[in-house]
Amino acid sequence: MEQQRVKEYSHRYFLAPGECTPEGEMPITLLLTRIIEVATEHADMWNIGYSTLSADNQTWVLSRVSIEMTQYPRVNRKYTFHTWVESTNRHFSFRNFEICDQDGTTLGYARTIWAVIDSIAREIVDISKFTFLKDVVSEHQCPIATPSRLLPVTDEHAQTHCFKYCDLDINHHVNSVRYVELLMNQLPLERYEACFVKRFEIAYIRECLYNVPVTLNVDSSTDDVRLEIADSAGASHCRARILLEPRNLQAND
Repeated sequence: MEQQRVKEYSHRYFLAPGECTPEGEMPITLLLTRIIEVATEHADMWNIGYSTLSADNQTWVLSRVSIEMTQYPRVNRKYTFHTWVESTNRHFSFRNFEICDQDGTTLGYARTIWAVIDSIAREIVDISKFTFLKDVVSEHQCPIATPSRLLPVTDEHAQTHCFKYCDLDINHHVNSVRYVELLMNQLPLERYEACFVKRFEIAYIRECLYNVPVTLNVDSSTDDVRLEIADSAGASHCRARILLEPRNLQAND
């Protein structure tokens, strides 16, 4: 029996107190976790999810993420993730998300770019073989800007870090969310108490591995914070951007 191929998919959640930031909001790390979950569920409905692709030693991987929020889901409230594919080409699927409060109010959007890789050869797979994808592209609009160009970051006080066991995913590489967790922790609590994360972007360039030292470069001199994880030779593993907005402005939006 052919899998149902609905163009859009939604999943409703509840934000428990133990999942929140100190401000009682959904953290960026959980938001990204939900993005991955909902995208996986939708791909499974199309029979191109993990369980299907893994049989051919293939898997979906995130390449880029851009998140822009006016508010975040709040503690003890339900929220919904809606997702759809905006476009595809031979190498990438451009999947968007709308995040809504329990009353249906739009809280923000996310743009993501995905690729399928051969988990043995570590090479990108041509996804045009999924011929039905052109028929499930949605006209649902995503009003936020596409990912910006993230440049290398210079930091005279760069720190060294090693990812450990709990940072790894099923492929023995660092989980996409663990990069974000590490990067978000580079700013102090006081910065987040004073400022709201208006936009977050990350570009995954090459995978980090268990117990291999990486360097954290951070430029937090303005509210448009730039971050980079690089190897000992200076080659980027990922680059990110945290755009902060004073909370007193956000409250009046």
